[in-house]
Amino acid sequence: MKRTGVYPQPHHDIGGTRVVGQAGGLLLTRTALVSGLAGGLSRALSRWRKPLAIHDPGKILCDLAISLALGGDCLADVGQLRSEPSVYGRVASDPTISRLISTLAADAAVALKTIDRARAQSRAQVWRLAGEHAPTHDTSVQHPLVIDVDATLVTSHSDKEQAKPTFKKGYGFHPLCAFADHGAPGTGEPLALLLRPGNAGSNTAADHITVLRDAFHQLPDLPGRRPGKTVLVRVDGAGHSHKLVEWLTNQRVQYSIGWTLPSDAGNVIEQIPSHVWQPAYDADGEVRDGAWVAELTGLLDLTGWPEDLRVICRKERPHPGAQLTITDVDGHRITAFATNTRTGQLADLELRHRRRARCEDRIRLAKDTGLTNLPLYGFDQNRIWCAIVALAS
Repeated sequence: MKRTGVYPQPHHDIGGTRVVGQAGGLLLTRTALVSGLAGGLSRALSRWRKPLAIHDPGKILCDLAISLALGGDCLADVGQLRSEPSVYGRVASDPTISRLISTLAADAAVALKTIDRARAQSRAQVWRLAGEHAPTHDTSVQHPLVIDVDATLVTSHSDKEQAKPTFKKGYGFHPLCAFADHGAPGTGEPLALLLRPGNAGSNTAADHITVLRDAFHQLPDLPGRRPGKTVLVRVDGAGHSHKLVEWLTNQRVQYSIGWTLPSDAGNVIEQIPSHVWQPAYDADGEVRDGAWVAELTGLLDLTGWPEDLRVICRKERPHPGAQLTITDVDGHRITAFATNTRTGQLADLELRHRRRARCEDRIRLAKDTGLTNLPLYGFDQNRIWCAIVALAS
């Protein structure tokens, strides 16, 4: 066994003479080493390392992230790493870990930027090593890198700082997340997790801009400049606001955002000739029976919106038992979205927008990797926890 680097590098013995428990964790420690994450965190967090301290703050955070990836959901679950020093090296005690989290939380703004910077550098290394499999390989206006933004609710089972009643009559927090979508086969990557009180608004443009700005900073080769049309931002109806659309326009990115139809949508849709409606696609890109798409741009008053904004709507026969709303027309479910993409078939653009639903899977996986439970009392402490969840995911 080598002792170079942050983690040990045990020799692989296929003879089975010395079987080590949790050997699967070796994949995680190797990832932390090859990606440069372990060393990057160690260097970045050196300012918070006290003189004569035995344990490195960067390794402590890396250990916590690995413990979450192995199924943990609180600080104490790092104990599963402590039981295998041949795989994980020396692991700090629970009091040492708790003190570090409190120290970082006391300087949360700087600490979070430092962690995010180390994560961005590690991501750049991984995407470089991935070569043709990297998310940014061969990206173009026609095939952009996709960033999905969505919020979720995290229940708090005890009184914690900034835990508030939620719009679903629960109690806890309302974090906003941004993920890089890798398509159906991939799980995506968390680019930014913005922790918010439970009563935070669903369509707060300032929060969407904050989480997207943090997400852009995570993309390799984009420091200090606007992403451009090779990036597509997808948001559900919560992103329907002048402020967000104008900001995305200034960033020169493509966007696909849920659109809230006006109260007289029925009258507008009735003006569309039947031959204009095109068949919609299902999730596999095949024609969906009983669903159609059409463009509403020329029928709406879009004064004050960017000139290149288009509004595309979809109508479909609802599933049996589905409840219609006041904006549904002639027994059809009506939904709409806005985009500034000028090329492509309407059905393809509409299918591209609906694939934003994959973000729900990304959130579910993040909750399986520590986001279900915010275990600490202080709000800034839980912000540090969310940064660890992003590392683990």
